Amino acid sequence: MAEVHAARRTRLRDMCAAAGRAAVLVSRPANVRYLAGAAPQGAALLLGPAEDVLLSLGPPTGDPAEGRLAEDLRVLALSEPTADAAVAAAGLAADAGADSLAVEEHHLTVSRHRALGEAAPQVRLADLGRAVEQQRLIKDDEEIACLRIAAEISDQALGELLESILVGRTERHLALELERRLVDHGADGPAFPTSVATGPNAGADGHLPTDRRVEEGDFLSVRLGANYRGYRCELGRTFVIGTSPAGWQIDLYELVFAAQRAGREALAPGTAYCEVDRAARHILDSAGHGDGLAPSTGHGVGLEIDEEPQLSPTAMGKLDACVPVTVEPGVHLPGRGGVRITDTLVVRPEADGGPELLTITTKELLAL
Repeated sequence: MAEVHAARRTRLRDMCAAAGRAAVLVSRPANVRYLAGAAPQGAALLLGPAEDVLLSLGPPTGDPAEGRLAEDLRVLALSEPTADAAVAAAGLAADAGADSLAVEEHHLTVSRHRALGEAAPQVRLADLGRAVEQQRLIKDDEEIACLRIAAEISDQALGELLESILVGRTERHLALELERRLVDHGADGPAFPTSVATGPNAGADGHLPTDRRVEEGDFLSVRLGANYRGYRCELGRTFVIGTSPAGWQIDLYELVFAAQRAGREALAPGTAYCEVDRAARHILDSAGHGDGLAPSTGHGVGLEIDEEPQLSPTAMGKLDACVPVTVEPGVHLPGRGGVRITDTLVVRPEADGGPELLTITTKELLAL
């Protein structure tokens, strides 16, 4: 992977050199990991005129969850525990003779940006923008392989939970069990805080588990994902507990399932982000649920669980092949509960079989 990370840095450096930037400072952790292979706590990456240097508050720990640092990088461990690696990197760029430095202004606070200028007063600071995030959009084969494994782990963890007795257990207990099972199957940890929602909580976007216990006849919605070698996926399913679903539950489930299928089928290279959102949103809106829908019906995944692209009504841009995204419409009826269905897929052209589904847990409405 050292060659892969070196090629990524070369691509970024060449782009910045063409814009007249002598050096580049990357401080956002996911971007540091993408370019360096690892992102120790507080690390910053300097692509300098002479060499590339990773500055951190201590040497890499070797923890697999932290990543494996590219061997061609020089590592500079700062001795002061309160030091700021980004500020130190700016000073290093100045010492190397750089006259300009591109920085990630969207990741820096005003005070940190000011500190960079004070550390290198003779260096002109320019905004790098989201150049690294744009570079991260299209995943290579190794990245997609990590996402496949993350999805497989997620499917395994959920499948095992569904085989256990659920009635009487709390949302919080079930969420903790799912996260333990993710680790048992090889994940570095959960990709995000696991959500388990029952009864009137089911289907609510962003629900945090409570001490509510699972009851007969409840909708149970689960949202989980594994973090494998830094790559994160998302899986969401909704079930009915202990009995045959009620008529309103079947109708609501079939509606959300139709919207989710429409969103999945819209995934193709060249399709506008907003068109994918519209395909799913139109079905729910036409059924009278438009007012309570989430701002987007999907998003990119990778080194972060919520990254570009955003599949929303106002999103600008079009899909490319090898871009992994979620499709996750849902409807929540206050006081009654609701349905949310989430898959992680990789955009593929029709000639290659269309979108590649990574999360394969059944979307049949099961009574558990």
